[in-house]
Amino acid sequence: MGYMKTAMLMAAMTALFMGVGYLLGGGAGLLIAFAVAAGMNAYAYWNSDKAVLRMHNAQECNSQVHPDLQRMVHQLADDAGMPHPRVYVIDQDQPNAFATGRNPENAAVAATTGLLRRMSREEVAAVMAHELAHIRNYDTLIMTVTATFAGAISMLANFALFFRGGRNQGAGGAIAAIAVMILAPLAAAVVQMAISRSREYEADRVGAEICGNPLWLAAALEKIQGFASRIDYDKAEENPQTAHMFIINPLHVHKRDKLFSTHPNTENRIAALMRLAQDSGIRSSMPARNQNPWG
Repeated sequence: MGYMKTAMLMAAMTALFMGVGYLLGGGAGLLIAFAVAAGMNAYAYWNSDKAVLRMHNAQECNSQVHPDLQRMVHQLADDAGMPHPRVYVIDQDQPNAFATGRNPENAAVAATTGLLRRMSREEVAAVMAHELAHIRNYDTLIMTVTATFAGAISMLANFALFFRGGRNQGAGGAIAAIAVMILAPLAAAVVQMAISRSREYEADRVGAEICGNPLWLAAALEKIQGFASRIDYDKAEENPQTAHMFIINPLHVHKRDKLFSTHPNTENRIAALMRLAQDSGIRSSMPARNQNPWG
């Protein structure tokens, strides 16, 4: 999905948010919805990275805390012609990673300790390259703003039972309120997931270019999916609104490429990377599965 379709989805989300406000409060509700949207997006723009990192108890890397990971990410950023993001580790056994931040100049990447323990050095590099691709493509901003809209729409829709359709009264107003309460969060979730899923494929492609070998990322995705399906990630379960930011869904949910999954089917992503490797003339085998690059 290109940037034009993503922009169209964002415009639809904005219209939906304001439409919910109008149904609940008429013209005044529409203006309030617009004001709330502006305020929430301003907060998300300036503070989303700090909030997400706090949610997951991330620790910033330095000369004493996983310096090898920090050097690796900075080298990959140099190769991609990007500013150096801040690099964090999360003390979590499930291998996973995410990126956050409003732009490449104010961005961060985070990897779990499980990723560092269970992946080869090439696989870790490929995962970090994938996250750098999200930053370079401004996906972190897009997904954060969309998630903010989705949460705000759900909040407004919950008010529907109290306002009973805003300026509409009687049975018709109650029916309208119930419809808004059910359909608005559903529509918001569909838009959020559509944006997240489409951008994962693009980040896989760009990440493979940054690290230099699509097969490294394919191997990493296969291993992360296997571990994520059987290792709990408590902080992610407590904060499911951040699940779409991870390279693989950290929650124990859908395994198929369904509408209500925050990520594409992992097998589909691996197949796309294998085709990319074949088209690039890369025939080498995948990295060793049990090599620990940090031990």
